[in-house]
Amino acid sequence: MKRAYIKAFNALKNLGVPVFEHGDDKGNFSISGEEENSSMWVNYYAGCGSFDFWGGDNVNPKLTDVLDKHKLYAEWVNPGMLSVYQK
Repeated sequence: MKRAYIKAFNALKNLGVPVFEHGDDKGNFSISGEEENSSMWVNYYAGCGSFDFWGGDNVNPKLTDVLDKHKLYAEWVNPGMLSVYQK
C-alpha cells in the first residue's frame, strides 16, 4: 500500500474501525460492514431512501474525516464492504 493508505489504515484501526486487506484490493484496503461493531462506523441500510447517501447515519463522520485527511474516499462494493481509494 502507498503511504496515504497505510497512514489511514493505521489511524482507522486505532479508532476501532474494522479495516482489512481484501483479496480484490489492489494496493488499497477495505472496511467491513459485517463485523460485530461495524454498525458504529458504517451501515449500508441507514442510507436507503436518502439522496444524500454519505450523509446521515450510514458512515461515521470520524471515519470520513480520517479519509479526507489522507485524500482518500470510500465506496460501497456491496452492503457488507466498502473499498477505499485515492481522490
